[in-house]
Amino acid sequence: MIILSVLYVIAIVAESMTAALAAGRRSMDWVGVCLLGCITALGGGSVRDILLDHHPLSWIAHPHYLVITTVAALATIALARVMHRLHHLFLFLDAVGLVVFTIIGCNVALELNLPLMVVIISGMITGCVGGVLRDILCNDIPLLFRSELYASVSIVTGLLYVAGLHLGLTHELVMSIALLSGLTLRMLALRFKWNMPKFIYNRDEH
Repeated sequence: MIILSVLYVIAIVAESMTAALAAGRRSMDWVGVCLLGCITALGGGSVRDILLDHHPLSWIAHPHYLVITTVAALATIALARVMHRLHHLFLFLDAVGLVVFTIIGCNVALELNLPLMVVIISGMITGCVGGVLRDILCNDIPLLFRSELYASVSIVTGLLYVAGLHLGLTHELVMSIALLSGLTLRMLALRFKWNMPKFIYNRDEH
């Protein structure tokens, strides 16, 4: 669990910094940058906890998460001139964040003894909703609703994690398999531009 905690901190830093860049593209002030960073990094877990009636919320139980994400957002302002050179690194860290958040979300639902479907959805909400909130606040179509493999990666990660636990495998092994599989799938999807089928309807009926 120590590794998962370290990866979680890395993930919320990366998510906050990518959100800060999105805020910069929308010419938000520094307060907006910090708020968007915190919402993106911690929003998925907060929505999950509210829906599952799981209290206290993660950032209330651990206020230093707010400090970490705020500092990360402010650091992005200072490092804005060189951030474009780190594009591929942030794509990788975003993928790490997706699978780490998914596993954490599954764990929360498992601790509450919720049904399998709810466990998987809990993981997906934790992994994806922060980005949805970011895109909505930036007036963009959320990545979750585009054809790119994102939510599906979260679902696969959650299924592998839960299946491994039900098979009685050790937690460390199950976590490693789910992390590596989800991360590999996401990176391959980015590399080869794998997409889900699109629904295109442009004929108006009168």
